[in-house]
Amino acid sequence: MENAPPSGAGRRRVRRSRVPHRTREAIPRDCPVLVTLRVLDDVPPLRRAGFVRAFRESLRRAAERPGFRVVHYSVQDDHAHFLVEADDKLCLANGMKSLGARFARCVNRVCRRTGRVLATRFHHVVKRTPTEVRNALAYVLLNARKHYRERRGRKPPVVLDGASSGLWFDGWEGRSPPRLGKYADAFRRCEVAAARTWLLETGWRRIGLVDPSEVPGKCPRRRARAA
Repeated sequence: MENAPPSGAGRRRVRRSRVPHRTREAIPRDCPVLVTLRVLDDVPPLRRAGFVRAFRESLRRAAERPGFRVVHYSVQDDHAHFLVEADDKLCLANGMKSLGARFARCVNRVCRRTGRVLATRFHHVVKRTPTEVRNALAYVLLNARKHYRERRGRKPPVVLDGASSGLWFDGWEGRSPPRLGKYADAFRRCEVAAARTWLLETGWRRIGLVDPSEVPGKCPRRRARAA
């Protein structure tokens, strides 16, 4: 009988991507796209003021490039959400390649680590209707409220998420944006691009403005159509 191979022999196992390597769908230039980046398990939590400041500075130099714009974002402990506009599939791929590289460099610099940062390819969903875009805005800008409720089992206080582009959002319902949270010192100059698609600039408002007290994922109350 042949000797058994030594323990640990063979090809090293690699964590599989959660996003299959399939041909990506076409991207209509008039539809915004919700994109998610996830980091590896060994990356420290990202919702810290130092990382938020560093990423904002980096994003300010990359939020707009030919055929690609980052309009809104939010950073969570192990992932980040972005609402972007892209002229086509290639512009989205190139824009996210640049954005992902900047994101990873910021993580390694702030966390004083080296090596790979992103766990998967970026995941994206095209938003094609005013309702879908309105829900995507609430999901991105209020995502921290969703995670707060999941962790603590109660509704979070109404505080603007400083690890997002919520300060620059002009679609809050019935009030000015709420008071700033602990990331207030990070806000200086706008780091995101202005929307150009009808859906993300104007169309979503027909469904109703975004209430800062909403919790994404919870069934929203019925909204009157905006005049």
